[in-house]
Amino acid sequence: MPTRLDASHATFEAQFRAFLGAKREASVEVDEAVREIIARVRADGDAALIAMTEKFDRVSLTAETLRVSDEEVEAAAREADADVVAALTFAHDRIRRHHERQRPSDDVYTDDTGTTLGARWTAVEAVGLYVPGGRASYPSSVLMNAAPAQVAG
Repeated sequence: MPTRLDASHATFEAQFRAFLGAKREASVEVDEAVREIIARVRADGDAALIAMTEKFDRVSLTAETLRVSDEEVEAAAREADADVVAALTFAHDRIRRHHERQRPSDDVYTDDTGTTLGARWTAVEAVGLYVPGGRASYPSSVLMNAAPAQVAG
């Protein structure tokens, strides 16, 4: 289950040290929590996403505010600090180039018996990304997840 830490709480330092020192191996509890989240999203779609965003990120969304419109993206880009945009663009380009080098190629060959064999790499049809932090900004999470997905196709 998620651990909530409050930096303003008197016990925060001790709780944070304990959190950092905790073992991170596979956990039945984590597996079950993830299964429940996936099952809710499959069953309830956007309604589940809205409810879980409220629960985990403490951000209230509606069906209308779940998707960021093109106009909102364009307005944010106009208002963004040019140095920040340049840094994010630089990071995106580097991440993309790195993953382009990792992209596997198809392999078709004929073996000694004359049989044609091979492997073909294809991207999954669609992906979804979750970027945590309803009130915080994590552009690195977007870049490190979206750029490889774009490269994969």
